[in-house]
Amino acid sequence: MKIHEYQSRQLLAEAGVPVPPAEVVDSAAAAGEAHRRIGGRVVVKAQVFAGGRGKAGFVKLCDNPQETQAAAAFMLANRMVSPQTGPAGVAVGRLLVARAVDVVAEFYLGMVIDRVRRCPVVMVSREGGVEIEEVAARRPEAIIKEWLHPLLGLQPFQVRRLAAALGLNAPDRFRDCAAALTGLADVFLRHEASLAEINPLVLTADGRVLALDAKLNFDDNALFRHPEILALHDESEENPDERRARAAGLSYIALDGNIGCVVNGAGLAMATMDLIKLHGGRPANFLDVGGSVTAEGAVEAFRIILADPKVRGVLVNIFGGIAKCDLIAEALIAAAREVGFSVPVVVRLEGTNVQRARRLLEEARVPGLLTATDLTDAASKVCAAV
Repeated sequence: MKIHEYQSRQLLAEAGVPVPPAEVVDSAAAAGEAHRRIGGRVVVKAQVFAGGRGKAGFVKLCDNPQETQAAAAFMLANRMVSPQTGPAGVAVGRLLVARAVDVVAEFYLGMVIDRVRRCPVVMVSREGGVEIEEVAARRPEAIIKEWLHPLLGLQPFQVRRLAAALGLNAPDRFRDCAAALTGLADVFLRHEASLAEINPLVLTADGRVLALDAKLNFDDNALFRHPEILALHDESEENPDERRARAAGLSYIALDGNIGCVVNGAGLAMATMDLIKLHGGRPANFLDVGGSVTAEGAVEAFRIILADPKVRGVLVNIFGGIAKCDLIAEALIAAAREVGFSVPVVVRLEGTNVQRARRLLEEARVPGLLTATDLTDAASKVCAAV
């Protein structure tokens, strides 16, 4: 689960991380008033989950309340378009107005779970302010890591090592750097995050060390233990179809292709999308109906997929185990009656009760439905049909 930058800053500030004064607003007038209270020069930042805000014109430095109000009016009235949003862009409903600082140097702090070593790892770099993936690809040696004991957490000697690696171990800088490191680790471990980043952590002209931007993602499987984090969830930032699918017990992610996929099992879904690409097609979604799918859930999956105007064909790939093939066949027939197949639907079924399932589909004579003998046959048929 993702949360907004302003929420991440608040959690980090509560953990002792030094951050500049800031306010969250949802109108241009409120932005101007926030500038007057904060004083000096401010930065106005759109609060959306997508990156690329600065290049898209949705991060603005403003010298007076009038400039802030104008910048806020622009951001709230326009959709932000960046490489991460796609051409449709995203609407902006909230803005962060924060005091601007005179930056001398930028650093990166981050924390994730190292799946190989099976423990948390803190990563720092002197090359902050850019995507850490770029640094890792260009100069991997520029990223310094400290692995944490799962029960002991970040130790003082590790804080000293990391601060020295950043060149922030002088007495007047170490205190704030140590607070940023320990606060980040505290939030990550206490709230069971999957990602925690401060990028950039900056050194200012007057010698302060401050967190200017923050990003926190949380483990969905741990949210039942953290109602205070779940309360921060902003559903308006989600794809409506993904939200609708989750309510029906489905795992759905919208993509930019034109071939819808209905599959049971995440691994099989990935293989299905690979086969579609191999045969020249483009998947329109990842949709895993799961092992315990009901007929109602399967019908809802078709409603969601067929509501996408980009979809020109659908591939149903089911390996029947817990979810029996005949249940899927019945759901297909029900979906044809309730929703209607306006595009070709290619079906590949194998596993439990597959013979009965094939018989049901044959007897139903569903218009637009094609059967396939195996996955390769199914992928080639749906790509040819599209």
